[in-house]
Amino acid sequence: MKNTIKSALLLFAFTFFGLVNAQNITGKSTKISVDGTSPMHDWTMTASTANFSGTVSGNTISNVKFSMPVKNLKSTKGKMMDNKAYDALKSDKSPNISFTSTSLNVGKSNLAGKLTIAGVTKDVSFPVNVTKNGASYHITGTENLKLSDFGMARPGFMGVKTGDAIKVTVNIVAN
Repeated sequence: MKNTIKSALLLFAFTFFGLVNAQNITGKSTKISVDGTSPMHDWTMTASTANFSGTVSGNTISNVKFSMPVKNLKSTKGKMMDNKAYDALKSDKSPNISFTSTSLNVGKSNLAGKLTIAGVTKDVSFPVNVTKNGASYHITGTENLKLSDFGMARPGFMGVKTGDAIKVTVNIVAN
């Protein structure tokens, strides 16, 4: 009986200590880049505003949440390109792009989670690098995706459509 009580107290102490040491972090700066192609020209859309949060304990960030309004993406080609992209992203019905994951490790690893674009949620896994600098965490990752995997029509103008493949690059600083 004494061993059971001691074990329970030890478990409680370790759990409490772990919860006390957990640190909530939020994104302080974000840069997202989406690169694609078309027969006429390559294109890029960027955003510098998004929401990121997680809980750090040791070398793991848990309860990872990322969300960005679709209309934060802006292209170098102007409003016509932006509006075509927003239509393809179904921004009226699905105004946000989001990603959630149970955990993210400090260092180089593959991040697995659920990515929602244009109202379609897919399980994804992509390489990331997380570095710690003081109280800040720098999170970088790049992944190649296909618009068609998320039920999106390729945007176009006068019969010329963008390619199906895009490259998404995310850089987040959180503390």
